[in-house]
Amino acid sequence: MQVTETLNEGLKRGYAIKVTAAELDAKVNEKLAEAQPEVEMKGFRKGKVPMALLKKQFGQKVMGEAMQESIDGAMSDHFTACGDRPAMQPEVKMTNEDWKEGDDIEVSMSYEALPDIPDVDFSTIELEKMTVKADDAAIDEALGNLAETAQNFESRKKGSKAKDGDQIVMDFLGKVDDVAFDGGAAEDYPLVLGSNSFIPGFEEQLVGAKAGDETSVTVTFPENYQAENLAGKEAVFECTVKEVKKPVAAEIDDELAKKFGAEDLAALKGQIAERLEAEYAGAARAIMKRSLLDALDDIVDFDLPPSLVSAEAGQIAHQLWHEENPDVEGHDHPEITPTDEHTKLAERRVRLGLLLADIGQKAEVEVTDAEMSQAIMNQARQYPGQERQFFEFVQQNQQMQQQMRAPIFEDKVVDHVFEGAKVAEKEVSKDDLQKAVEALEEE
Repeated sequence: MQVTETLNEGLKRGYAIKVTAAELDAKVNEKLAEAQPEVEMKGFRKGKVPMALLKKQFGQKVMGEAMQESIDGAMSDHFTACGDRPAMQPEVKMTNEDWKEGDDIEVSMSYEALPDIPDVDFSTIELEKMTVKADDAAIDEALGNLAETAQNFESRKKGSKAKDGDQIVMDFLGKVDDVAFDGGAAEDYPLVLGSNSFIPGFEEQLVGAKAGDETSVTVTFPENYQAENLAGKEAVFECTVKEVKKPVAAEIDDELAKKFGAEDLAALKGQIAERLEAEYAGAARAIMKRSLLDALDDIVDFDLPPSLVSAEAGQIAHQLWHEENPDVEGHDHPEITPTDEHTKLAERRVRLGLLLADIGQKAEVEVTDAEMSQAIMNQARQYPGQERQFFEFVQQNQQMQQQMRAPIFEDKVVDHVFEGAKVAEKEVSKDDLQKAVEALEEE
């Protein structure tokens, strides 16, 4: 077997690989010898079929396997010997396309090697960590929001007109073509106007209604309505309004606290403070992570595989185009050409991606099975009633597993770098933190 270098420019590599006819023949004989003990053929006992007959019968099939294994073996030996790591799958093709049995195999292999990545002295990186305490104002605001979600309704004065957000109590009967339909009637039904819990257009027609009013509401069922016999049909609902109620926020007291699982109001305030400070800490970490990535991008430089940059730039351009054209689904659109700005962003992403992967490998950072299971369960909650199916889908999909593992790995590597960097804590206000988050989102 011969491997000859044909290209060595930057990270681009090219090699000519030759597997001699003798080596290939030996490989074929080796594979036939391995199979011989199990081969049965008429006229011969099991395992006693002559090699020449085996070669005549199975030689062509084994030849293809031997060729592939020989080329794969040559590539594996090459990467082991030189230490190169290809950025993407190497391009491999036979150069003697008129090959026939008895000829040497000649193959060209080209790829872009991953670059050597310099070590980083984390202690030279200086970062600022914002800290925010949950003050009384923030806690009171959160309590007010909880009270609104736990709101009650009390009757308005007699003759008051219903407003958006009010609750009306009514009887109704729905008909299509003057015929009542199943599920279209109810008594003493409480409906919050503006909740969008009824057919589109229904609730708006009841704004302004008063207790004692009898009114007809005309709506059209959506074309994709779950009841096929009603889909796209016009319906008339005869409604009798019995009561109009206004929303009243719940009292902020121990009873409210108990509704949310706390022992008393003081305990609920403590829980809210912990939740708020956890949210603040998450936002502060995101800001510090961006500062770290900016610092690494400034101090580390190395050659980037053009193929990775090109692929990333294309993906960025494609994603941004779809964000600007949300009505277009799939790939039925003009060709999208990445701009210089897309390429610059791609270079940053590829550089930081390779750097963090290298840091993680050297630090032996791993994503545990428990961390993966937790991540899968968190995402499965987005599919109520289908959690088990989602879990099984991820278990059987290696690409999906990698997509979920990547951000966990990245965050663990970032935490590893945080530990070695110089981090100064700075207490700031909630507003200062919010401004920093908004600035981060605008970039």
